[in-house]
Amino acid sequence: MKTIVICGSMKFKDKILEISDKLENLGFKTELPKECMEGLPKEIASRAHFNRIQNKDTDAILVVNCDKGELKNYIGPNSFAEIAFAFYFKKKIFLLQDIYEPYLDELKGWNTIPLNNTLESIKRFL
Repeated sequence: MKTIVICGSMKFKDKILEISDKLENLGFKTELPKECMEGLPKEIASRAHFNRIQNKDTDAILVVNCDKGELKNYIGPNSFAEIAFAFYFKKKIFLLQDIYEPYLDELKGWNTIPLNNTLESIKRFL
Protein backbone atom coordinates (compact mmCIF):
# COMPACT_ATOMS: atom_id res chain seq x y z
CA MET A 1 0.00 0.00 0.00
CA LYS A 2 1.38 3.42 -0.98
CA THR A 3 1.72 6.03 1.77
CA ILE A 4 0.93 9.70 1.24
CA VAL A 5 1.75 12.38 3.82
CA ILE A 6 -0.82 15.16 3.76
CA CYS A 7 0.38 18.74 4.26
CA GLY A 8 -1.41 22.06 4.42
CA SER A 9 -2.40 25.03 6.49
CA MET A 10 -4.37 24.25 9.64
CA LYS A 11 -6.93 26.74 8.33
CA PHE A 12 -7.79 23.88 5.95
CA LYS A 13 -7.97 21.21 8.70
CA ASP A 14 -11.47 20.02 7.73
CA LYS A 15 -10.45 19.73 4.07
CA ILE A 16 -7.29 17.83 5.08
CA LEU A 17 -9.42 15.30 6.98
CA GLU A 18 -11.82 15.00 4.03
CA ILE A 19 -8.95 14.42 1.58
CA SER A 20 -7.42 11.81 3.90
CA ASP A 21 -10.71 9.86 3.92
CA LYS A 22 -10.98 10.05 0.13
CA LEU A 23 -7.40 8.85 -0.37
CA GLU A 24 -7.93 5.95 2.02
CA ASN A 25 -11.07 5.00 0.07
CA LEU A 26 -8.88 4.96 -3.05
CA GLY A 27 -6.56 2.45 -1.35
CA PHE A 28 -3.78 4.68 -0.01
CA LYS A 29 -2.44 4.94 3.52
CA THR A 30 -2.34 8.54 4.74
CA GLU A 31 -0.30 10.31 7.38
CA LEU A 32 -1.69 13.54 8.85
CA PRO A 33 -0.04 16.52 10.56
CA LYS A 34 -1.59 15.36 13.82
CA GLU A 35 0.71 17.34 16.12
CA CYS A 36 -0.36 20.54 14.38
CA MET A 37 -3.98 19.49 14.65
CA GLU A 38 -3.47 18.89 18.37
CA GLY A 39 -1.98 22.36 18.82
CA LEU A 40 1.50 21.26 19.90
CA PRO A 41 4.34 23.82 19.62
CA LYS A 42 5.47 24.53 16.05
CA GLU A 43 8.96 23.09 16.60
CA ILE A 44 7.63 19.75 17.82
CA ALA A 45 4.88 19.58 15.18
CA SER A 46 7.20 20.47 12.30
CA ARG A 47 9.89 17.96 13.28
CA ALA A 48 7.30 15.19 13.62
CA HIS A 49 5.83 15.97 10.21
CA PHE A 50 9.27 16.23 8.56
CA ASN A 51 10.02 12.78 10.00
CA ARG A 52 6.89 11.42 8.33
CA ILE A 53 7.94 12.94 5.00
CA GLN A 54 11.47 11.54 5.04
CA ASN A 55 10.35 8.07 6.23
CA LYS A 56 11.44 5.33 3.83
CA ASP A 57 7.83 4.08 3.63
CA THR A 58 6.50 7.45 2.44
CA ASP A 59 5.89 7.53 -1.31
CA ALA A 60 4.56 11.06 -1.73
CA ILE A 61 3.17 14.18 -0.14
CA LEU A 62 -0.08 15.88 -1.02
CA VAL A 63 -0.39 19.57 -0.23
CA VAL A 64 -3.97 20.68 0.37
CA ASN A 65 -3.57 24.09 -1.27
CA CYS A 66 -7.05 25.60 -1.16
CA ASP A 67 -7.92 29.19 -2.03
CA LYS A 68 -7.36 31.57 0.88
CA GLY A 69 -9.34 34.72 0.30
CA GLU A 70 -8.02 36.29 -2.90
CA LEU A 71 -5.03 33.91 -2.99
CA LYS A 72 -5.68 31.06 -5.42
CA ASN A 73 -4.08 27.66 -4.70
CA TYR A 74 -2.47 29.02 -1.52
CA ILE A 75 0.68 27.41 -0.14
CA GLY A 76 1.91 28.82 3.16
CA PRO A 77 5.53 29.03 4.28
CA ASN A 78 5.42 25.84 6.35
CA SER A 79 3.86 23.82 3.52
CA PHE A 80 6.45 25.23 1.12
CA ALA A 81 9.18 24.05 3.50
CA GLU A 82 7.57 20.60 3.53
CA ILE A 83 7.55 20.58 -0.28
CA ALA A 84 11.27 21.43 -0.35
CA PHE A 85 11.94 18.69 2.21
CA ALA A 86 9.99 16.14 0.14
CA PHE A 87 11.88 17.20 -2.98
CA TYR A 88 15.20 16.71 -1.20
CA PHE A 89 14.15 13.20 -0.13
CA LYS A 90 12.97 12.34 -3.66
CA LYS A 91 9.28 11.95 -2.80
CA LYS A 92 6.53 12.62 -5.34
CA ILE A 93 4.86 15.97 -4.65
CA PHE A 94 1.19 16.53 -5.41
CA LEU A 95 -0.89 19.67 -5.06
CA LEU A 96 -4.62 19.28 -4.53
CA GLN A 97 -5.36 22.26 -6.77
CA ASP A 98 -3.10 24.03 -9.27
CA ILE A 99 0.32 25.63 -8.82
CA TYR A 100 0.54 28.60 -6.45
CA GLU A 101 1.80 31.41 -8.70
CA PRO A 102 4.35 33.03 -6.30
CA TYR A 103 6.28 29.71 -6.18
CA LEU A 104 5.83 28.80 -9.85
CA ASP A 105 9.54 28.43 -10.72
CA GLU A 106 10.36 26.21 -7.75
CA LEU A 107 7.23 24.09 -7.99
CA LYS A 108 7.74 23.43 -11.69
CA GLY A 109 11.47 22.86 -11.22
CA TRP A 110 10.77 20.32 -8.48
CA ASN A 111 8.32 18.40 -10.72
CA THR A 112 5.32 19.13 -8.54
CA ILE A 113 2.13 17.58 -9.89
CA PRO A 114 -1.05 19.68 -9.69
CA LEU A 115 -4.14 17.47 -9.42
CA ASN A 116 -6.72 20.18 -10.07
CA ASN A 117 -9.02 18.53 -7.50
CA THR A 118 -8.90 15.13 -9.21
CA LEU A 119 -7.54 12.79 -6.52
CA GLU A 120 -8.09 9.69 -8.62
CA SER A 121 -5.30 10.81 -10.96
CA ILE A 122 -2.72 10.07 -8.24
CA LYS A 123 -2.98 6.42 -9.22
CA ARG A 124 -1.28 7.22 -12.54
CA PHE A 125 1.82 8.44 -10.72
CA LEU A 126 2.16 5.98 -7.82
